Amino acid sequence: MKTSGKDRGRRRRVLILGAGGRDFHNFNTVFRDAPAYEVVGFTAAQIPNIAGRVYPAELAGPLYPAGIPVYAEAEMEELITSRAIDEVILSYSDLSHISVMHIASRAVARGADFRLLSARSTMLRSTRPVVSICAVRTGAGKSPLARLVARVLREQGLRVAVVRHPMPYGDLVKEAVQRFATLADLAEADCTIEEREEYEPHIAAGDLVFAGVDYERVLRRAEAEADVILWDGGNNDLPFFQPDLEIVLADPHRPGHETTYYPGEANLLRADVVVLTKVDTADPQDVRDVEENVRRVNPRATVIKTAMPVRLDDASAVRGKRALVIEDGPTLTHGGMAYGAGTLAATRAGAAQLVDPRPYAVGSIKLVFEAFPQLGPVLPAMGYGDEQVRDLEATIRAVPCEVVVVASPVDLRRLMQIDKPAVRVGYEVEEMGEPKLTPILREFAAPYAAHA
Repeated sequence: MKTSGKDRGRRRRVLILGAGGRDFHNFNTVFRDAPAYEVVGFTAAQIPNIAGRVYPAELAGPLYPAGIPVYAEAEMEELITSRAIDEVILSYSDLSHISVMHIASRAVARGADFRLLSARSTMLRSTRPVVSICAVRTGAGKSPLARLVARVLREQGLRVAVVRHPMPYGDLVKEAVQRFATLADLAEADCTIEEREEYEPHIAAGDLVFAGVDYERVLRRAEAEADVILWDGGNNDLPFFQPDLEIVLADPHRPGHETTYYPGEANLLRADVVVLTKVDTADPQDVRDVEENVRRVNPRATVIKTAMPVRLDDASAVRGKRALVIEDGPTLTHGGMAYGAGTLAATRAGAAQLVDPRPYAVGSIKLVFEAFPQLGPVLPAMGYGDEQVRDLEATIRAVPCEVVVVASPVDLRRLMQIDKPAVRVGYEVEEMGEPKLTPILREFAAPYAAHA
């Protein structure tokens, strides 16, 4: 392609489409110190209250003394035209393949190139061994599997640092590198419900948790305190670190999604081990179909089946009662599920009725139901900031139920006033049949444990 005289020497103008996580990482690893590019802006999707911010100069580097603005993704076409964008980079996850191509078509029609960055371009290398936990869709069960993996590695005498996919919802400069060792650390950092759902179970098990915005710095901090790095991924995103053992989850409750969502299919193609989760509650034919797809797409991967039984801490409190079920938020929203573990637990416990919260939704929670019409008669545990937590609390108060079933991984009773009896749902991974994951992890850990 020939370059016109007026364009020769001009920095290539880039717009990064994101959701407040992968987009910042792609900028940091590929564009921050690249003088051939000028990142004009980020756009925001999936997460509320992200648009309108600025990626700060302290993180953006010397090429961006004023920082970089964050726009709403709906402004993409106008930005391509008004800001003379040459290239649009898709940098968020859990999109169907057809949704990716719709975004690409919009960009190309306005005259911008459209690009996806590769794993090799964006992964950081660690001085420690890395085990990654990723998935083909949000809500596949990464968190409980990550807890199992961390426990097995600890049992081999290794110090484990869990590094979580970013959730930078607050002050980005303060959140550049985060280290959590106690629940008090979460409170001091003013973590959202979504952050607590991911961090608290690891902390309760005794592992250090690291997160942030600048993952080169996050990784080096974690390496200083650990023998092994456990990447606990978000959504169905690729790992930020180059794994030495790459574990990917596939959910038979959503058969076919393993090959039709981005970048989940890329995870599947890369996997060393594929774990079929929730086999105990999925349709047996769906389990067979997903296993067949996995073996066809990635025949070199070891395929493992696991159960994820759900347990109520007091089933008798639910039996015969009108119950409000609160499910994990991301699983229901961009994860596309209509229900989750709370629904299964309440139904099995003999709830007389699952009370539909939609007519009683308040403020931002009402907007969530409008944005995700696939939701069943359940309440997603949304809490991206104080206002949404207040709206969630007000919605719970308004629902005419006799008991609240909380299936969020975090105990919401500690974060808000629930004015009705509340019971919690727990769920952990259990290995089924052969092969099992534990022997694979022990074999992986053996050479590192010998020198720990």
